[in-house]
Amino acid sequence: MPSPFPGMNPYLEGPEIWEDFHAALAAEIRAQLAIQLRPKYVAILTPKVTYDQVGIQTAPPEQPQLIKPDVALYRRNTYQPHGGVAVMIPPAPLIGVAMVEVPVKTQRIEIREVGTHALVTVIELLSPVNKRPSHHAFKEYQRKRRDLMRTDVHLLELDLLRGGTRSPLMTELPKFPYFVFLSRAFKRAHLEIWPLHYKDEFPLLPVPLLEPDPDAPLNLGQAIHTVYDDAAYDLRIDYRQPVPKPALDEAEAVWVRDYLVSVGLA
Repeated sequence: MPSPFPGMNPYLEGPEIWEDFHAALAAEIRAQLAIQLRPKYVAILTPKVTYDQVGIQTAPPEQPQLIKPDVALYRRNTYQPHGGVAVMIPPAPLIGVAMVEVPVKTQRIEIREVGTHALVTVIELLSPVNKRPSHHAFKEYQRKRRDLMRTDVHLLELDLLRGGTRSPLMTELPKFPYFVFLSRAFKRAHLEIWPLHYKDEFPLLPVPLLEPDPDAPLNLGQAIHTVYDDAAYDLRIDYRQPVPKPALDEAEAVWVRDYLVSVGLA
């Protein structure tokens, strides 16, 4: 079944789903554009792996707690091998949460000219690490973004995450959860911005190519619904639960709850 929301589904931002959704959506966008781009252009998926630190619960209970050790560091065992010498056995270990590094896979779509292999357009689908200033992936993305802006390559950024820090703009953005930004190679000072919401269907988005070729239309809403259906996210998402972090404000939370009730999912 398709996603119940007309626009972006905020439940897809959950950490247990996002990376899978990110990869599937990038592949679906590539497939949708590839048909239109033939025979002059090709769309290529460019994978990247970065690392993020997460807390891993090393053992039960469900809520890890700091446990103070006993006064005695060792206890005696009644088993006495080696001529009656007692063997010292350590007490039960503390239960804690370990910070470990896990790989985070991201994809971007590159549109290149057939024959010359020249880079024409980059479509960036942002991930949480791209929007977290404390993470090295944020700094790396901002650097690559600046470098790209100095070239004659178009940049289409799909920001389908409510949380995090967006790239700095001179223009104040309206209060919307999601945005698409298009920077055309020869109109850098005139950024095209589409505010997006889960209440509204997505507009067709232009993907610029080399002049005088017209823009290729990207149906982002259709791509999201296709991925949702193919991946059976309806079987993985519990719509009775609150929207994943960041929390919605009261008015938005009420709308989402009432909407999900109206479509029979809550």
